[in-house]
Amino acid sequence: MKNSFDEKVLEEAKDWISLDRKVVLATVIQTWGSSPRPIGSRMIINDKGDFSGSVSGGCVETAVVRECLGLIKENKKFKKIEFRVSDESAWEIGLACGGEIALFLEQIT
Repeated sequence: MKNSFDEKVLEEAKDWISLDRKVVLATVIQTWGSSPRPIGSRMIINDKGDFSGSVSGGCVETAVVRECLGLIKENKKFKKIEFRVSDESAWEIGLACGGEIALFLEQIT
């Protein structure tokens, strides 16, 4: 079954790439406990900091945008990141509900 939300995100990524924007695709690859978005959820981020889609709640997504901009700046192709409730910054990034997520970030062309 096709997910129209994901199709819209990928179509927007294609549009950004056609405008010579560098784009990172963030995908939820693993969840533990309470998680606002399921495995497979996607978000795209371009080199200007614009984003579309959703991988979690607002505070986590702000951290994901920062990580993606760093990936672009360092010209790395991919990276795995995790947000855990046990991290000191868990409350700051919005994981106070006890959930944990892992995301795969990859530059796409």
